[in-house]
Amino acid sequence: MNKLVKQDTRSERRITVAVPAGSPSTYDVVVGSGLLAGIGDRLARLSAGAAWGVISDAHVQGLVGESVVAALEAAGCRAVLLVFPAGEQFKTRGTVSDLQNGAIEAGLGRDAWILTVGGGVVGDVGGFVAATLFRGLPMAQVPTSLLAMVDSSVGGKTGVDTPAGKNLVGAFHQPRWVLADVDTLATLPDAELRAGLAEVIKYGVILDQQLFIDLEDGLLESCATRVPEALISVIERCVAIKARVVADDERETNWRQVLNFGHTIGHAVEMLSKYSMRHGEAVAIGMICEAHLAQRLVGAPPDTPVRIRDLCSRAGLPTEIPASLTPDAMLEAARRDKKTRANQIRCALPRQIGAMAHHDGQWAVEVPDSELIAAIEAN
Repeated sequence: MNKLVKQDTRSERRITVAVPAGSPSTYDVVVGSGLLAGIGDRLARLSAGAAWGVISDAHVQGLVGESVVAALEAAGCRAVLLVFPAGEQFKTRGTVSDLQNGAIEAGLGRDAWILTVGGGVVGDVGGFVAATLFRGLPMAQVPTSLLAMVDSSVGGKTGVDTPAGKNLVGAFHQPRWVLADVDTLATLPDAELRAGLAEVIKYGVILDQQLFIDLEDGLLESCATRVPEALISVIERCVAIKARVVADDERETNWRQVLNFGHTIGHAVEMLSKYSMRHGEAVAIGMICEAHLAQRLVGAPPDTPVRIRDLCSRAGLPTEIPASLTPDAMLEAARRDKKTRANQIRCALPRQIGAMAHHDGQWAVEVPDSELIAAIEAN
């Protein structure tokens, strides 16, 4: 089962994200190996030599952040490094305020650009800074985790958590350019790489049956062991899927909700664990539970939760809800999810691997409390 599906080995792939109603109307996501070597010149051309506020966290700062600042300076740009503590617990309005104040005190103005260098938390926080500082600054992203490369760096969602729930305060603010260099994954802890694989599995479930089958046939293990060609391939495939969805529904009015499969219950697990569980770990549990919902509510084949659980287990992800989290607590946390309407929990559910359920013109299905608890207990 450790077969690597044959992949194209070009060093650089480019996926264009089209946002018809957005600004910019298109931007490129560049995926490959060895791309950071020329990043200073690329960014200088992109911004016409403007000053940069480079936002990173305390973990990524020394690994990548400082070298990116040096590359910008070598290319003739002024660059200011703005750092905050690493971890989901620092994804707050207070952190955004500190970064905004730091940028202003450093003399950045309305002609500056923001560059986020790091994982999903850095992208979300830094993107929210870019969306709000001086009423909006152009932004580029350098994701350094697998989860950020395949998902959170693309599509323009930015924001922070609050005591009431995850990602409840934020803005849509599209980047102007995204560079995903798989070489940065060499230093990524194994647990973080596994967390990213949860989002890869999600893309297979929601819209790419062949990707899911390829993962089952050994592509998963090739990614887990950091085979560059495998990583480049899955990042390109996932980004291409997200680009298609975002092009049709930038603001998540309906169709884009399919990207949230596993996230209603996943966010509840993540929040109730006080973020001791990684986002991808919680999403793995959420996908299994919501696959049970899909079986009960939209007629998904009985093997759907089994196949998802098997892939998550092979990826080294948790598959069981922690015993300390009660169904009632999970229900209450899920009710705070931003997809909830009129206090009714809603989930995006697959009708089969590779295709999502569509009901009454909506891509998120209303879930009765009793069904949610039954799915949680079935896990």
